[in-house]
Amino acid sequence: MSGTRITALGHYQPAGVLTNEDLAGMVDTSDEWIRSRVGIRTRHIAGDDEPVEDLASHAAAKALAAAGLDPAAIDLVVVATSTAIDRSPNMAARVAARLGMPSPATLDLNVVCAGFTHALATADHTIRAGAATRALVIGADKMTQIADWTDRTTCVLLGDGAGAAVVEACEPGQEAGIGPVLWGSVPEMGHAVRIEGTPPVFAQEGQSVYRWATTRLPPLAREACERAGLSPADLAAVVLHQANLRIIEPLAEKIGAVNAVVAKDVVDSGNTSAASIPLAFSKLVERGEITSGAPVLLFGFGGNLSYAGQVVRCP
Repeated sequence: MSGTRITALGHYQPAGVLTNEDLAGMVDTSDEWIRSRVGIRTRHIAGDDEPVEDLASHAAAKALAAAGLDPAAIDLVVVATSTAIDRSPNMAARVAARLGMPSPATLDLNVVCAGFTHALATADHTIRAGAATRALVIGADKMTQIADWTDRTTCVLLGDGAGAAVVEACEPGQEAGIGPVLWGSVPEMGHAVRIEGTPPVFAQEGQSVYRWATTRLPPLAREACERAGLSPADLAAVVLHQANLRIIEPLAEKIGAVNAVVAKDVVDSGNTSAASIPLAFSKLVERGEITSGAPVLLFGFGGNLSYAGQVVRCP
C-alpha cells in the first residue's frame, strides 16, 4: 500500500457555552485572570443528556457527509477518548451502531490529549497493512464531567466537543497524505496530568506541563516534519493540542513554522483533550484557511506526558 490520506473532516460542539464571567460566579476567578494565564474566553459544555458518544456521532456523521460516503463504507472505527464512563460497549461500537455501520472493527484508544494523533497513526498503519480499507478516526471528550469545579487552576481550562476524520488508501501513484508518526512518552512524569479516582477527576501540575511542552516538544515537532521530508517553514498550518494559548504560541514559534497558520481554537473552545486537534483542524478547513493538499503539522501532547505528531495533507 502506497499510503493513506484524510479525505474529509467534521466537528461538533454542544450548544451550551460557559463564559469566563460565568466561571467568576462559580469560583474565585475573573475574565482577566483566565485570559492572562491560559488565553481562553469561552468553552462549550455538554448537558447531562449529552454523553460522549453523542458528541462523537455528530462529528462522525459530518465527516462522512463531507466525504460523500455511506456509513457502510467504513470498516474501521477508532475513537480516542479518556472520558468514556462505561467499559462496554466501547465508544467506537456505540458510534458504529448509531450511524448504522454493518460490521466495522471498533476500538477505543486512551492517550488523553494525544489520543487523536495516536488514533490517526493507528488507522494509517492498519490500512497500509491491508487490514482495513477505510477508517473513521474520532477524538471526543466530555471534560466537564471530570472537572473539579472548586479548583480554579483547572476548571477554567476544560470544554467538551468532538472532531472526526475519514481516512482512506491513496489512489495508485498518489502521494501519501499522512506522514510518518513520531510518538513516545515520558512515563516517569505521568503524575503531571491525571484523571483518577471514583468518580474520576482531572488534575494536573500546570507548571511542570508548561516547562516540558515549551522546552522538550519543539525538537520533536521538527523531527516529525523531517520524517515527512519537509522543513517547518514549508508548513501551511500547525495544529497543536489546544491546551493553553501560552503553550501554543511559544511552541509554534520555536518549531520554526514561520509561514503557517497556527490554530488557536482554545480561545473559544477551551481544552477538549482528544477532540482538540480534529476540532481545530476541521474549523480551519471549514473557514477556508488552508488550501487542499497543503501540509499541516498535527501534534498532540499531554496526558501520560505522551506525544504523537505527523504531517498530513489538507483534504
